[in-house]
Amino acid sequence: MFTPAHFYDLGTRAAVAAALKRHKKTGLIRQLARGLYHHPIDHPSLGRIPPSADAVARALASRHAVRMQPAGAYAANVLGLSEQVPTRIIFLTDGPSRRVKFGRQEVVLKRTTPRSMATAGRKSGTIIQALRHIGQDNVNDRTLAILKRHLTKKDRAQLSNDLRYAPGWVADILRRLAA
Repeated sequence: MFTPAHFYDLGTRAAVAAALKRHKKTGLIRQLARGLYHHPIDHPSLGRIPPSADAVARALASRHAVRMQPAGAYAANVLGLSEQVPTRIIFLTDGPSRRVKFGRQEVVLKRTTPRSMATAGRKSGTIIQALRHIGQDNVNDRTLAILKRHLTKKDRAQLSNDLRYAPGWVADILRRLAA
């Protein structure tokens, strides 16, 4: 995944735009959205493989110089709390809202509050968002065991520091995980 800004050190904006347009026309690169490109990979039996949702989100974040936090079903899937891979992958951001649809997947950057972004980029933030998605009534011993497997000693200390950014019921679960 890349944006035209990745090549501005090689030439002017016009030269970069012309080169990208030329490569897009030949099929060497593919444009997913305005200002967002990737190099397609063709698999012998699977056909054209779309880029990963993480790569698309990282490219969008670097383009707009914003922070991101996986949210909803995607956060639960990343942590292994759900085996379902969502087709609509949501990231919370402190930048502009944006949608990019490619193939059957859609990456959504959803603008949110500073409090929700306080834990962006940390495992504790992903855990908070996954628990919010799962819901208080669906958290059980199995869920806690899965989450504990993902935590290092450093992550446990970070969970204790990030309690203040979580809803009350999530903070209670984070305390148990940090212990």
